[in-house]
Amino acid sequence: MFLRLLYQFPTWLQRLYRGVVWRMNPSSKVVYLTFDDGPIPACTPQVLDILSEHGVKATFFMVAENAQRHPELLARVRAEGHAVGNHTYHHLRGCQSSTQNYLQDIQRGNEVLQTSLFRPPHGRMTCSQKKQLRKAGYTIYLWDVLTHDYNPKYTPEKMLRIVQRFTRNGSIIVLHDSLKSKDRMLQALPQIIKWLQAEGYTFQTLK
Repeated sequence: MFLRLLYQFPTWLQRLYRGVVWRMNPSSKVVYLTFDDGPIPACTPQVLDILSEHGVKATFFMVAENAQRHPELLARVRAEGHAVGNHTYHHLRGCQSSTQNYLQDIQRGNEVLQTSLFRPPHGRMTCSQKKQLRKAGYTIYLWDVLTHDYNPKYTPEKMLRIVQRFTRNGSIIVLHDSLKSKDRMLQALPQIIKWLQAEGYTFQTLK
Protein backbone atom coordinates (compact mmCIF):
# COMPACT_ATOMS: atom_id res chain seq x y z
CA MET A 1 0.00 0.00 0.00
CA PHE A 2 2.76 2.46 0.94
CA LEU A 3 4.61 1.82 -2.33
CA ARG A 4 1.43 2.44 -4.29
CA LEU A 5 0.85 5.77 -2.54
CA LEU A 6 4.14 7.04 -3.99
CA TYR A 7 2.77 6.74 -7.51
CA GLN A 8 -1.01 6.55 -7.34
CA PHE A 9 -3.59 7.41 -4.71
CA PRO A 10 -6.15 4.59 -4.47
CA THR A 11 -9.69 5.31 -5.66
CA TRP A 12 -11.18 5.30 -2.15
CA LEU A 13 -8.67 7.93 -1.00
CA GLN A 14 -9.27 10.04 -4.10
CA ARG A 15 -12.97 10.09 -3.26
CA LEU A 16 -12.23 11.55 0.16
CA TYR A 17 -10.69 14.64 -1.43
CA ARG A 18 -13.69 15.89 -3.34
CA GLY A 19 -14.03 18.72 -5.77
CA VAL A 20 -11.00 17.81 -7.88
CA VAL A 21 -10.49 15.45 -10.82
CA TRP A 22 -7.97 12.66 -10.29
CA ARG A 23 -8.95 10.39 -13.16
CA MET A 24 -11.15 10.57 -16.21
CA ASN A 25 -13.68 8.02 -17.54
CA PRO A 26 -12.64 4.55 -16.29
CA SER A 27 -14.70 2.83 -19.00
CA SER A 28 -12.71 4.34 -21.89
CA LYS A 29 -9.21 3.22 -22.88
CA VAL A 30 -7.97 6.81 -22.96
CA VAL A 31 -5.10 8.42 -21.06
CA TYR A 32 -4.15 12.03 -20.51
CA LEU A 33 -0.52 13.14 -20.59
CA THR A 34 0.04 16.35 -18.63
CA PHE A 35 3.13 18.52 -18.25
CA ASP A 36 3.70 20.91 -15.35
CA ASP A 37 5.97 23.91 -14.72
CA GLY A 38 6.81 25.04 -18.27
CA PRO A 39 7.02 26.41 -20.79
CA ILE A 40 10.79 26.82 -21.08
CA PRO A 41 12.93 26.94 -24.24
CA ALA A 42 15.31 24.28 -22.93
CA CYS A 43 12.62 21.61 -22.77
CA THR A 44 9.12 22.42 -24.02
CA PRO A 45 10.01 22.51 -27.76
CA GLN A 46 11.53 19.05 -27.49
CA VAL A 47 8.41 17.77 -25.75
CA LEU A 48 6.27 19.21 -28.53
CA ASP A 49 8.47 17.60 -31.16
CA ILE A 50 8.10 14.18 -29.51
CA LEU A 51 4.34 14.56 -29.18
CA SER A 52 4.06 15.60 -32.82
CA GLU A 53 6.19 12.68 -33.98
CA HIS A 54 3.85 10.23 -32.26
CA GLY A 55 0.58 12.03 -33.03
CA VAL A 56 -0.21 12.66 -29.36
CA LYS A 57 -2.06 15.57 -27.77
CA ALA A 58 -1.39 16.61 -24.18
CA THR A 59 -2.25 19.23 -21.57
CA PHE A 60 0.32 21.75 -20.32
CA PHE A 61 -0.22 23.23 -16.86
CA MET A 62 1.91 26.33 -17.24
CA VAL A 63 3.54 28.62 -14.74
CA ALA A 64 2.19 31.83 -16.22
CA GLU A 65 5.37 33.78 -15.48
CA ASN A 66 7.19 31.37 -17.80
CA ALA A 67 4.48 31.67 -20.44
CA GLN A 68 4.68 35.44 -20.30
CA ARG A 69 8.44 35.28 -20.80
CA HIS A 70 8.05 32.86 -23.71
CA PRO A 71 4.79 33.71 -25.50
CA GLU A 72 5.99 31.90 -28.62
CA LEU A 73 5.89 28.63 -26.69
CA LEU A 74 2.40 29.28 -25.37
CA ALA A 75 1.32 30.04 -28.93
CA ARG A 76 2.97 26.91 -30.30
CA VAL A 77 1.35 24.66 -27.69
CA ARG A 78 -2.09 25.95 -28.66
CA ALA A 79 -1.37 25.97 -32.40
CA GLU A 80 -0.44 22.28 -32.28
CA GLY A 81 -3.72 21.31 -30.64
CA HIS A 82 -2.69 20.87 -27.04
CA ALA A 83 -4.59 22.20 -24.03
CA VAL A 84 -3.32 24.81 -21.58
CA GLY A 85 -3.95 24.88 -17.84
CA ASN A 86 -3.12 27.38 -15.10
CA HIS A 87 -0.39 26.40 -12.62
CA THR A 88 -0.43 29.83 -10.91
CA TYR A 89 1.67 32.81 -11.96
CA HIS A 90 4.60 32.24 -9.58
CA HIS A 91 4.32 28.47 -8.91
CA LEU A 92 2.80 29.43 -5.58
CA ARG A 93 2.29 26.87 -2.81
CA GLY A 94 -1.32 27.09 -1.72
CA CYS A 95 -0.78 25.77 1.78
CA GLN A 96 1.81 28.48 2.41
CA SER A 97 -0.32 31.32 1.03
CA SER A 98 -3.44 33.12 2.12
CA THR A 99 -6.52 32.40 0.05
CA GLN A 100 -6.60 36.00 -1.13
CA ASN A 101 -2.98 36.01 -2.30
CA TYR A 102 -3.35 32.59 -3.91
CA LEU A 103 -6.42 33.57 -5.89
CA GLN A 104 -4.83 36.84 -6.97
CA ASP A 105 -1.79 34.95 -8.24
CA ILE A 106 -4.00 32.56 -10.20
CA GLN A 107 -6.01 35.41 -11.66
CA ARG A 108 -2.81 37.14 -12.72
CA GLY A 109 -1.80 33.87 -14.37
CA ASN A 110 -5.09 33.63 -16.16
CA GLU A 111 -4.63 37.04 -17.72
CA VAL A 112 -1.77 35.36 -19.60
CA LEU A 113 -3.15 31.84 -20.06
CA GLN A 114 -6.91 32.34 -20.53
CA THR A 115 -8.03 28.90 -19.33
CA SER A 116 -10.48 27.31 -16.91
CA LEU A 117 -8.18 24.34 -16.18
CA PHE A 118 -6.15 24.48 -12.99
CA ARG A 119 -3.62 22.32 -11.17
CA PRO A 120 -2.15 23.45 -7.85
CA PRO A 121 1.65 23.36 -7.63
CA HIS A 122 2.74 20.27 -5.68
CA GLY A 123 -0.88 19.13 -5.76
CA ARG A 124 -1.67 20.95 -2.53
CA MET A 125 -4.03 23.75 -1.57
CA THR A 126 -6.38 24.56 1.27
CA CYS A 127 -10.08 23.69 1.30
CA SER A 128 -10.91 27.39 1.20
CA GLN A 129 -8.77 27.89 -1.90
CA LYS A 130 -10.35 24.88 -3.58
CA LYS A 131 -13.84 26.13 -2.78
CA GLN A 132 -13.15 29.60 -4.17
CA LEU A 133 -11.54 28.24 -7.34
CA ARG A 134 -14.52 26.01 -8.07
CA LYS A 135 -16.84 28.95 -7.42
CA ALA A 136 -14.82 30.96 -9.95
CA GLY A 137 -15.43 28.29 -12.58
CA TYR A 138 -12.14 26.40 -12.58
CA THR A 139 -11.92 22.65 -13.04
CA ILE A 140 -9.17 21.41 -10.73
CA TYR A 141 -7.08 18.49 -11.96
CA LEU A 142 -4.66 16.41 -9.94
CA TRP A 143 -3.34 13.09 -11.28
CA ASP A 144 -3.70 9.35 -11.27
CA VAL A 145 -0.08 8.42 -12.08
CA LEU A 146 2.95 10.29 -10.73
CA THR A 147 6.14 9.51 -12.66
CA HIS A 148 8.62 11.20 -10.27
CA ASP A 149 10.52 12.56 -13.26
CA TYR A 150 11.75 15.44 -11.06
CA ASN A 151 13.57 13.02 -8.75
CA PRO A 152 17.21 12.40 -9.80
CA LYS A 153 17.05 8.94 -8.22
CA TYR A 154 14.47 7.87 -10.81
CA THR A 155 15.87 6.65 -14.11
CA PRO A 156 13.90 6.83 -17.37
CA GLU A 157 13.54 3.05 -17.14
CA LYS A 158 12.00 3.31 -13.69
CA MET A 159 9.61 6.00 -14.87
CA LEU A 160 8.47 3.70 -17.67
CA ARG A 161 7.91 0.86 -15.19
CA ILE A 162 5.74 3.17 -13.05
CA VAL A 163 3.57 3.96 -16.05
CA GLN A 164 3.37 0.30 -17.01
CA ARG A 165 2.34 -0.77 -13.53
CA PHE A 166 -0.14 1.93 -12.60
CA THR A 167 -1.75 3.26 -15.77
CA ARG A 168 -5.40 2.33 -16.23
CA ASN A 169 -8.36 3.60 -18.22
CA GLY A 170 -8.76 7.34 -17.69
CA SER A 171 -5.37 7.85 -16.03
CA ILE A 172 -4.05 11.40 -15.83
CA ILE A 173 -0.27 11.05 -16.01
CA VAL A 174 1.91 13.89 -14.75
CA LEU A 175 5.32 14.82 -16.16
CA HIS A 176 7.29 18.07 -16.01
CA ASP A 177 8.74 20.19 -18.81
CA SER A 178 11.22 21.77 -16.40
CA LEU A 179 14.98 22.02 -16.08
CA LYS A 180 14.92 19.70 -13.08
CA SER A 181 13.17 16.93 -15.00
CA LYS A 182 14.06 17.41 -18.64
CA ASP A 183 16.95 14.96 -19.14
CA ARG A 184 15.14 11.99 -17.60
CA MET A 185 11.72 12.96 -18.89
CA LEU A 186 12.83 13.48 -22.49
CA GLN A 187 14.43 10.04 -22.52
CA ALA A 188 11.40 8.37 -20.97
CA LEU A 189 8.65 10.16 -22.89
CA PRO A 190 8.99 8.37 -26.27
CA GLN A 191 9.11 4.99 -24.54
CA ILE A 192 6.08 5.83 -22.41
CA ILE A 193 4.10 6.86 -25.48
CA LYS A 194 5.13 3.79 -27.47
CA TRP A 195 4.16 1.45 -24.63
CA LEU A 196 0.79 3.13 -24.11
CA GLN A 197 0.03 2.98 -27.82
CA ALA A 198 1.07 -0.69 -27.97
CA GLU A 199 -1.37 -1.37 -25.11
CA GLY A 200 -4.18 0.16 -27.13
CA TYR A 201 -4.51 3.47 -25.28
CA THR A 202 -5.44 6.66 -27.10
CA PHE A 203 -4.61 10.17 -25.91
CA GLN A 204 -6.81 13.15 -25.26
CA THR A 205 -6.44 16.59 -23.73
CA LEU A 206 -8.19 17.67 -20.56
CA LYS A 207 -11.13 20.03 -21.00
